Amino acid sequence: MYAPLGTPNFFASGNGNSGLPGFGNGLSCTGSIGPGSRSSSSSSFGSIGSSSGNGNCLGGMAPTGNGLTNILGLGSGVGNLQNNPISGSVSLGTPSVSQQGMSSSPGLTRPNGPPNGSLQEFLCPPRPDHGSEGRVISLKVNHFQVRIPKGFIHHYDISIQPDKCPRRVNRDIVDTMVQAYSQKVFNGQRPVFDGRKNLYSRDPLPIGRERVELEVTLPGEGRDRVFRVAIKFVAQASLYALEEALEGKSSQVPVDAIQALDVIMRHLPSMTYTPVGRSFFSPPEGYSHPLGGGREVWFGFHQSVRPSYWKMMLNIDVSATAFYKAQPVIEFMCEVLDIQDMQEQRRPLADSQRVKFTKEIRGLKVEITHCGTMKRKYRVCNVTRRPAQTQSFPLQLDSGQTIECTVAKYFLERYKMKLQFPYLPCLQVGQEQKHTYLPLEVCNIVGGQRCIKKLTDLQTSTMIKVTARPAPDREKEINNLVRKADFNNDPYLKTFGITVSNHMTEVQGRVLPPPKLQYGGRTKAQVIPNQGVWDMRGKQLYQGIQIRIWAIACFAPSRTVGEEALRNFSQQLQRISNDAGMPIMGQPCFCKYAAGADQVEPMFRYLKNTYPGLQLIVVALPGKTPVYAEVKRVGEIMFGLATQCVQAKNVNKTSPQTLSNLCLKINVKLGGINSILLPSIRPAVFREPVIFLGADVTHPPLIDRFKPSLSLNCDPVVVIGNSTQLPTVEYCSKPSIAAVVASMDAHPSRYSATVRVQPHRQEIIQDLATMVRELLMQFYRSTHFKPTRIIFYRDGVSEGQFMQVLVHELRAIREACMKLEVGYQPGITFIVVQKRHHTRLFCADKKDQIGKSGNIPAGTTVDVGITHPTEFDFYLCSHAGIQGTSRPSHYHVLWDDNHFNSDDLQMLTYQLCHTYVRCTRSVSIPAPAYYAHLVAFRARYHLVEKEHDSAEGSQLSGNSDERNLAAMARAISVHPDTIKVMYFA
Repeated sequence: MYAPLGTPNFFASGNGNSGLPGFGNGLSCTGSIGPGSRSSSSSSFGSIGSSSGNGNCLGGMAPTGNGLTNILGLGSGVGNLQNNPISGSVSLGTPSVSQQGMSSSPGLTRPNGPPNGSLQEFLCPPRPDHGSEGRVISLKVNHFQVRIPKGFIHHYDISIQPDKCPRRVNRDIVDTMVQAYSQKVFNGQRPVFDGRKNLYSRDPLPIGRERVELEVTLPGEGRDRVFRVAIKFVAQASLYALEEALEGKSSQVPVDAIQALDVIMRHLPSMTYTPVGRSFFSPPEGYSHPLGGGREVWFGFHQSVRPSYWKMMLNIDVSATAFYKAQPVIEFMCEVLDIQDMQEQRRPLADSQRVKFTKEIRGLKVEITHCGTMKRKYRVCNVTRRPAQTQSFPLQLDSGQTIECTVAKYFLERYKMKLQFPYLPCLQVGQEQKHTYLPLEVCNIVGGQRCIKKLTDLQTSTMIKVTARPAPDREKEINNLVRKADFNNDPYLKTFGITVSNHMTEVQGRVLPPPKLQYGGRTKAQVIPNQGVWDMRGKQLYQGIQIRIWAIACFAPSRTVGEEALRNFSQQLQRISNDAGMPIMGQPCFCKYAAGADQVEPMFRYLKNTYPGLQLIVVALPGKTPVYAEVKRVGEIMFGLATQCVQAKNVNKTSPQTLSNLCLKINVKLGGINSILLPSIRPAVFREPVIFLGADVTHPPLIDRFKPSLSLNCDPVVVIGNSTQLPTVEYCSKPSIAAVVASMDAHPSRYSATVRVQPHRQEIIQDLATMVRELLMQFYRSTHFKPTRIIFYRDGVSEGQFMQVLVHELRAIREACMKLEVGYQPGITFIVVQKRHHTRLFCADKKDQIGKSGNIPAGTTVDVGITHPTEFDFYLCSHAGIQGTSRPSHYHVLWDDNHFNSDDLQMLTYQLCHTYVRCTRSVSIPAPAYYAHLVAFRARYHLVEKEHDSAEGSQLSGNSDERNLAAMARAISVHPDTIKVMYFA
């Protein structure tokens, strides 16, 4: 399987290793791992470090004659590590200038500490070359060339008092200031402002470097608001330095110049539209797309400035998100609680209704309607338990006496207003301790509030239907956006001498050839995917598992799924599985109905105790139910039982496609292999032992964090994730979950997983060193080889986090290797996988469009024109777009000890997208990165407690202290029998 090609084969088969899973015969080698080292202890690789090898096999140290030692990024040689025990400082030297463009002198740093010196130690590798594999295809990209002048942009710091106003108010303040002091301070210029602290001007302001304070008055409701604004020179952003970087003369793109250009481009849209992140939205005009629950779809556009080779680009894309409808709170409540007619709701809300309503409205901004033109705004902090007719508050009379007064009585006496719905609760607004209550009927939801809560499944599917556009339609919409934006008549762009092309950038892409896949059985069929798709007909799994003892548990009622349906389902499943080479022998040993999640644990305990050797439990579910989370928790955490859930509708109406997909999942959960990449077509990296790692961190959805305020100076503001705020119990109770998976054979087909909980919304994987160490040990136990190369696909990292993640996580991987064995130095390639971006590729020639949606072909790759000026990155669309416009994945190489060229890394990445076990399609990101996402997602279900009063279940709660994190860590600890297989498939 591993052809020598003139070099020693490091997957040597000496000493009887020829039968290892996934590895073929190689050259024998006198220093290969002996039998004693195979039974390695859990604390290290075993005795591999002391093997008397000749340096050409994995029994000894890393080889010195094949160039590995010089590309590890671990100093100038193995000796550096031998002289620095793990318990003390570790030599983490850098590669030579020829490899990473850095100094060759090693630096001493602690593995878990901050880097010694600056982040300059960790420079991304330069692009080695441009790829040439595949057929050429002409593409258009939604990047528009930006022409920038030479010279400098002048950066000033803005400080506004009183502070903590929303960006919208800050923009009004600065805009008013620029008009009021146009000649005196700004020389008639049009500076731009980011809404926080940064102001930029084309020419220097006459204030020099002194701090200048100006008074600004904004007209307000009732009275004017006075602010003091301080301006102080910060620095010059050099457009010359930016030009040098774009031309490839400098490896560092000046961040300050990019930020300045971004603020210039965004200034006018920020004043005109509602900004959300890097997108801009406006209220619906001429369309209406309600989502239910008081939410609706708003369309807008994304805009960001990006450096590219020889030019700056403006990335423009259509965008859509959910906003809350501007409507009376009464109508909002009816939508949330699904009340058809308010006139029929002549009674107080039930507790369950009130809780649901509170969850939705808490944190939203409302405006009052009972004070004429003064539409004062408040932030909702709660909903009262009692209705307006009994909810009282302390009212101070003119005489100074304080009495208890109900809200209904107060509104009658103060505003001569008899409440229409006195039996409904009140909104508590502002600061909770101030007891400010408002009847629902005098409040409207303020428009322009983005919904940051998680959408329901129905809302999500509605959103997808509304926003999915075939690629040609999306291309037209983007071009219309650019025409409407009319950038070249933007007065602020004119001030800075910036122009934007009105035409999409045309680039040359390549369509990579798909890999050949190998199946098993008698025919050992091979298949070449067509447009990212193939099928299982006439093929058998590469390594099918024989299932002898299995059970069926039906949690759908018998009236929904009858006995005959279950019998037919099991027969059809057996037929399809036998054809696929995964024979299910005989009838299930157990087939019973059950109701409710509380029956899962006793049933599974009974099955485990009664049927030794039970391999599989097929679980029929009646739709979305908390039973699913409990099945996975009990099966995978408590008892180590493989489970396969099936929707009741798929039991009642079987289809060969559905059953075939079930077999794919079942086979790998039992330790089988579905298909492999044909060994002869794999890239050169497979000639030596290589391990593929995928890593991802999933975060709980953002929940409302708000800081109520009754200040007249500015509206209350939403504060999300602000570290200065005291964390609430609910906020801290949901941790982030980090998952890392690693290949366990040479195909690569089988993967093993590790998972950890870590503090809320922390992106860096805290315990990565331990996780990688565990996986390396498992790889060794599985293959009896140490990997000489580690290929690490890291998902979920934004560009702003590249360096922090690289510094911590690259060191963690190195530390894991060194703690296993002194001098163990596998070459590491660290690749970030990005899906959350707005670059879209369109076929320039209609003949190249694929399918109804007119998308680019699977395998389309771009590494010119729109990529980084100097660094190693590329776009790859590895999947076939079925609905909407395909989103290519963006790959950015942050570190590369293994000296990949473009073709090899692009082909490797594309081939790994064909190894995803759950379907016979190539997927949008490499399988290891996809599996890491699945593992983290599954751990969320493991955290769900056995409280079954809602379809979602409830998360373990409590403060985010060490005790609680430890309890959560136990809750996601997978059973030893389950961790050996791909339970997450």
